[in-house]
Amino acid sequence: MLEFWIDPESPYHKDVFASGKEFVFYCNGAWRSALAADVAQQMGLPRVVEMEGGFTAWKNAGLPVAEREKKKAG
Repeated sequence: MLEFWIDPESPYHKDVFASGKEFVFYCNGAWRSALAADVAQQMGLPRVVEMEGGFTAWKNAGLPVAEREKKKAG
């Protein structure tokens, strides 16, 4: 859906992509986020970076990670 969210002519466009903010794309191992960052740059987002190594590399480097509370079953 990324292409639809970025394209201002799309009915699915998300205003955040027209904000001029910097976007950091990441996934677990950096494969999907590398593709996403490439698409975003091709579509004209001016400030796009991809987190090399993904979330796995971030966590393995001992960088901060927030744990989310698990939902109770039932």
